[in-house]
Amino acid sequence: MDHPDIDRPDPALMGRIAPIATSTFANAFDKCRLFHSVMAGIPAVAPGFALSGPAVTVKLSVGEPRTYTSEDFAVGAMIDAAKRGDVIVIDGGGSRYSTWGGMASFAAKMKGVAGIVVDGAARDLEEMVEFDFAVFSRHMVPTTGRTRLKVEAINVPVRVGGIDVNPGDIIVGDGTGVIAIPKARAQEVTSFAEKCQLDDNAAMEDMKNGLTFSQAMAKYRNI
Repeated sequence: MDHPDIDRPDPALMGRIAPIATSTFANAFDKCRLFHSVMAGIPAVAPGFALSGPAVTVKLSVGEPRTYTSEDFAVGAMIDAAKRGDVIVIDGGGSRYSTWGGMASFAAKMKGVAGIVVDGAARDLEEMVEFDFAVFSRHMVPTTGRTRLKVEAINVPVRVGGIDVNPGDIIVGDGTGVIAIPKARAQEVTSFAEKCQLDDNAAMEDMKNGLTFSQAMAKYRNI
């Protein structure tokens, strides 16, 4: 399947982003007036899953069984489009047909893909855990997407979790949720998030020394 490639961020920037929690980025979004960058309803499918990386986006069409051919269910094309450290982001329109399963997780893990975010469904939870491949999905169901789902396009603008995601936007996911950092503002947002993290660390040190939580909230405006 033909598709454009994405612009990938500087590895040094990704090294700064990876350890920062989604909640801290959400605080930074407020500072940057980015009010539509937090996905809703797409949790990690198992405790401990986390990911960060540039988005390889996928747009699906959804139909009843036998609407599409098996070839239309081009999960391999999604994996082929991703490089080491990328996050596959799938707009499945919230479908309850599985887009992604255990074998796809194994293949993506072997390639070094950072993880996947699905506004739709996935299956084979136990294998995802076994392979330690980070999956975030609106639904977890046994039903295959074969003949029900069609990969329409790769690396086009998509809408996932109620927000717009463009190819190359930086995706971060953890136990709290998933956020998307617009690629053009990644440096700015990350700098604000690092300031928020410093405030969190300083507030905890102050509370160890007797500061109350109310006092910490008043002193540190970024926690």
